[in-house]
Amino acid sequence: MNQAVFNLLPNITSACFLSKYKKTRAPRAAKNLSEAQINKEYIIDNVVADDEEMVNFLFTLGCFKGESVTVISVLSENYVISIKDARYSIDADLAKAVILY
Repeated sequence: MNQAVFNLLPNITSACFLSKYKKTRAPRAAKNLSEAQINKEYIIDNVVADDEEMVNFLFTLGCFKGESVTVISVLSENYVISIKDARYSIDADLAKAVILY
């Protein structure tokens, strides 16, 4: 359909038309560890979960507010993270509970 519009309006090039009307979005920051980029350092804002045991477990790993965390790799819903020079493997539910700045 776009090509048909450009054929009807020969003076408008497709690049010019699309650059005028293309909506640009700023890259969205990650909300939690499951949305984090690999090998990028983030600061933990909060740990939120319905299960109190899950929150306590994350605290034992060192997931505190203000602590830096890095996602090392993601394999099959398992996240390898680095906190305080230690590496841990957590599942997707735990990764979603760690809220980032």
